[in-house]
Amino acid sequence: MKRAMYRNVTIAAAAGLMLASGTACTPSPDGGAGPKQNDVPTSAWNQTPVIETVQVTGREVRLSGSAQPRARIVLRSEAGAAYAAVANDDGRFDLGMEVPTRDLWLKPETQVGQDAATSPDTLLIPSGGQGPIAVLRAGGPTRRLDRTPALGAVDSDGQARRLAGRAAQGAQTLLVKVGEVSVQAFPDGAGFWNVVLGPEAGEDQIVIGDQIFVWPGQGDAGGQMPRRERAGEGWRVIWAEGGATQTAWLPDTQ
Repeated sequence: MKRAMYRNVTIAAAAGLMLASGTACTPSPDGGAGPKQNDVPTSAWNQTPVIETVQVTGREVRLSGSAQPRARIVLRSEAGAAYAAVANDDGRFDLGMEVPTRDLWLKPETQVGQDAATSPDTLLIPSGGQGPIAVLRAGGPTRRLDRTPALGAVDSDGQARRLAGRAAQGAQTLLVKVGEVSVQAFPDGAGFWNVVLGPEAGEDQIVIGDQIFVWPGQGDAGGQMPRRERAGEGWRVIWAEGGATQTAWLPDTQ
């Protein structure tokens, strides 16, 4: 048997999840509802919002996050529906909406006057609030906002794979095994970690501690996008960003 390969990688720290209240407005299907923005600094337009928590309770979905203080935040779907809020003086915002009856894909943006700065992130809220809730980003790690398993996501663009998850709080290092390749990850203060696998990690079996995951592959890039489909013991998400097809496999919570 070949000796396992060990290598260090640069870890892009995932944002810590926090729950905080902000100033919210009533969601509007046409994006027109909500308080108007007052005295927002002109530099606010280039600071896009960050979604930090999503909670599903009964028939309501509640989101919170951070943005430029007093900026107007809009979450816009491809169908045109928009949900708006205004960040408070500390840059916190909170908004609610009904649980979607189909998968909802939202792009957060900051609005200042007629200008808008769109986030590179896409928020996925699954139909009925059942399934993984995640923030997707092309070229970056998928960030799970539901209960994150040891392996939260496997992202792929057809060239490389990025693994992301959450370790036990206080963990300093984490050993991730992919076939005969072993990678050491360094969780941040909240336990979130991600590593990029090179082409030598061709195996589909991923071992983290005593948990084993089997990546089902990228799937078929054709068909309607974005979409979510069942794949192995998890969900595969396929979407396009900047003309390139991206996939993220989100394992079931164990």
